[in-house]
Amino acid sequence: MRIYLFKVVLLSFMCLSLQAQQEQPLTRILFIFDASNSMNGVWENKPKIDVATKLLSDALDSLANIEHLELALRVYGHEKYYQKGQDCDDTKLLVPFGTRNAIRMKNELRQLKPKGTTPIAATLEKAADDFPPCPRSKCRNIIILITDGIEECNGDPCAVSLALQKRNIVLKPFVIGVGLNVEFREAFECVGTYFDAADQKKFRSALDIVISQALNNTTAQVNLLDFAGNATETNVNMTFYEQHEGSMVHNFVHTMNSRGNPDTLALEPVHMYRIVAHTIPPREKDSVIITAGKHTIIGIPTPQGDLTFKMQGVNPENNQLPVIVREAGSMNTLNVQLFSEKQKYIVGKYDLEILTVPRTYIEDVDISQSHTTTIEIPQPGIVSFTKLGYGYGSVYQVKNNEMQLVATLDLIKERETLSLQPGDYIAVFRPKQARESIFTVEKSFKVTSGASVAVKFN
Repeated sequence: MRIYLFKVVLLSFMCLSLQAQQEQPLTRILFIFDASNSMNGVWENKPKIDVATKLLSDALDSLANIEHLELALRVYGHEKYYQKGQDCDDTKLLVPFGTRNAIRMKNELRQLKPKGTTPIAATLEKAADDFPPCPRSKCRNIIILITDGIEECNGDPCAVSLALQKRNIVLKPFVIGVGLNVEFREAFECVGTYFDAADQKKFRSALDIVISQALNNTTAQVNLLDFAGNATETNVNMTFYEQHEGSMVHNFVHTMNSRGNPDTLALEPVHMYRIVAHTIPPREKDSVIITAGKHTIIGIPTPQGDLTFKMQGVNPENNQLPVIVREAGSMNTLNVQLFSEKQKYIVGKYDLEILTVPRTYIEDVDISQSHTTTIEIPQPGIVSFTKLGYGYGSVYQVKNNEMQLVATLDLIKERETLSLQPGDYIAVFRPKQARESIFTVEKSFKVTSGASVAVKFN
């Protein structure tokens, strides 16, 4: 009965955990609105401030009753007249985050009188504190900057925006330029995703697109493609990076769903992604753009085969012998695999360095699609060395008439055992107390797989 109750409690806990993981995150949108002096300018026969306020108010009406959404409003350039001296601290959070506060934000917008300068960098920096603490998995923090001018206070909006993103305070901001000159547009491309509102129609369209990208459920699937181009590869960790800033956004272990198709992922459409599939060696795809509100399919060629090892007369599960794996022709270590492991590699040719004594080198090992390549090597032999007291000894193989060092014997052991691969060897030894080279002893011996041999220096 206790076991049954334990299982029920455990199952309930797992269900609650899964439900918690699937809860829709809270989206928090901070609108940063330009109320600097330049917003008094005329835009299509009306003051910019009137047009921008009207169109933003219309957008707020559409957001008034959306669940899992909180809005806030920060304004700059609205308190001190530009003619009385530039005030680079003229920025204020007029409406803190809350639910269903669109009406309050509209009222604040209607009272704005453009006066001052454009402290964009300082505004973005202070905006970091506008978002109450919330785990990244539970909250999506978004900034929408609406401006008609560039930084006027010697700040660096690009650096501040990048810092906010790297600290995971906000996602990549959206910037809507209100009638900006062409030469100013490049100044905002590093701040966030830029939308050019050259006229009122484009402003409304930009707002719609930005809000859609902020709210809509956007999904994607990654197809890990085999050699034939089919999405059959799986169980590989994938890291999603922000393409430009290089910050890490997600880690997902690739999964096939119950229908045998790649699992669906919820991704932020505000990023351009670089995706790395952590195969051996890794494979990646850059400049991946996710379209808001749509399902995007991303294909990454990752054809793989398996590599295993076998040693005659030895249970592979008990063999912890390391193997250095390199791409064919390269000296860079790609992976260190144990004899007991089965490991997947991208289809191709590899060079192996097996850490036997002496080391075993195998070149151009072919890994093919969905095939297991097994490398078999002989079991070593056991060689016991008996010395005349302490002394200097070493073991060699002769290759191409050259002595190649295999092992150095212990100076203070009179008896010593080594596991050596089959072959012909030469051991040399000189007692420590002997003061002349003529007392060097040389022994030739042969090692047979799985057999023992004794070497005595006398």
